[in-house]
Parts: sequence; C-alpha cells; structure tokens
Amino acid sequence: MGELITIDNPDDPRLHDYTGLTDVELRRRREPAEGLFIAEGEKVIRRAGEAGYAMRSMLLSAKWVDTMRDIIDEAPAPVYVVAPALAERVTGYHVHRGALASMRREPLPTAADLLRTARRVVVMESVNDHTNIGAIFRSAAALGMDAVLLSPDCADPLYRRSVKVSMGAVFSVPYARLDRWPAGLETVREAGFTLLALTPDERAKALDEVAPHRMDRVALLLGAEGDGLSRRALAASDEWVRIPMSHGVDSLNVGAAAAVAFYAVATGRPSA
Repeated sequence: MGELITIDNPDDPRLHDYTGLTDVELRRRREPAEGLFIAEGEKVIRRAGEAGYAMRSMLLSAKWVDTMRDIIDEAPAPVYVVAPALAERVTGYHVHRGALASMRREPLPTAADLLRTARRVVVMESVNDHTNIGAIFRSAAALGMDAVLLSPDCADPLYRRSVKVSMGAVFSVPYARLDRWPAGLETVREAGFTLLALTPDERAKALDEVAPHRMDRVALLLGAEGDGLSRRALAASDEWVRIPMSHGVDSLNVGAAAAVAFYAVATGRPSA
C-alpha cells in the first residue's frame, strides 16, 4: 500500500521527479537519463500501470485521494499529497487534472524483435513535435498498426505531452529506435516489409492504387511536419504513396495524414 505523505515545502527533495515539468529541453535530457517518465491524469496513470510500468511515486492534490484510492492501495510507492498552489510551484504549471505519477521506464525492444511478429509498421523520421508523436501513436493503436519504429532524432514517446495527447496509447503499441538512419531501413526490408513513403509529391501513387492492405507486410514511412521525409528516406523506400486531396489542399498535418494512411493500410479505403 502506498504511504500518504503530506508535503508543504516546494523544495522538498522527495518532489525531485516533478520539478520543472514545463522545461522541455531539461526534461528531454533528464527523464531518459534518470529512467522515468511522467503520467498525467487518472486515465493515463491507470493505463501506465495496466501496461506494466512500475510507479516511483505519485503527486496528488487532496481532492484526488479518494478517486485514486484503489491505485494508492495497490502501489508500493509513496504518494505525496500537496496543495494545488504548491504543485504549480513545483511543476511550473497548473496541474488541473490533479494527479501526476512518476513511472519507471522499461528497456526498449530492438527493431528486429518487433519486426519478427509485426505485419503493419509505422516508421517515423525526425518527428520531433510531441503532440504529433502522441496523435500518431493514438491512431496507430486505434487502427491496428503493430509497431512503431523511430529514427534516432524523433521525439520521446514517453514525454509527458506525448503520453497525454495519446491518452496512454503510447503504452499500447510497442516501439523501438533504429540506431542508423536511413541505413536502418534495410533491416525493415530484410524482414520482408515493403517500404511505402507517404509524401504529397505528385509523382507518388494514390494509396488506393497501391492497395497496401493486400500486401503481406507493410512499413509506412512518415516525415516531420513541414519538411516531410528527407531525400535519403524517399530514396530508400520501395514506393512513394500519397493521399488523394481535394479543393486545392496539398497536404495534411502529419497526425491527420497518419490516421488516413493507417486506415488505408488496414482496410484499403484511404479517403471518403
């Protein structure tokens, strides 16, 4: 059972995991180095626990203690109860959901491990916006993608914003990082996947023409917002594919494009 501990000093060292949550660069470096990530809100905390992540501690405002009682009773970790104003001083923002948990990271699988059993894979290149990462993971989970592979410079899926936007879907879809880019794509191809590069380029074939849902194994490559896939990634792919557009629109936000493309990979209906 978690021990309820009331804290009224924002400089208490026991709150170290929760300090400066709005400092993106600091948290990007610190969280992986310290082997932790932050889950925010009741649903996300529950999903992190259900996915097997161990809790280091929890930070709650008093009114959330009853709501989180079952988790408190099961978690062998301290539960720090603080006033909302103190939580804001520690974290750097108003914690309107009233509940945060520091969770232990698990070692990532290798790309080869994931590719062994997957059939539908997402490969992201240089997607460094945490909101887009979270949105893509949420769509990948909802639309039946089996795994996600990240280029070395992609953002951290377990960063608080990514986890929050995905509503915990980052815990549902296994992911790994490719150590070399784009050379790591050869590992994907050797595992029997057809590499489809999603691009608005007019030379690309429409998704319905390529019919990815009929392919045995498909890896869908997605690039960063704005820049899209690099020339090297496009050159390393087997086929360029695009989503048909109307009304003079040339492209979609990468999160929206991912959802449409995932649906096409699963069902063969890329547009309505």
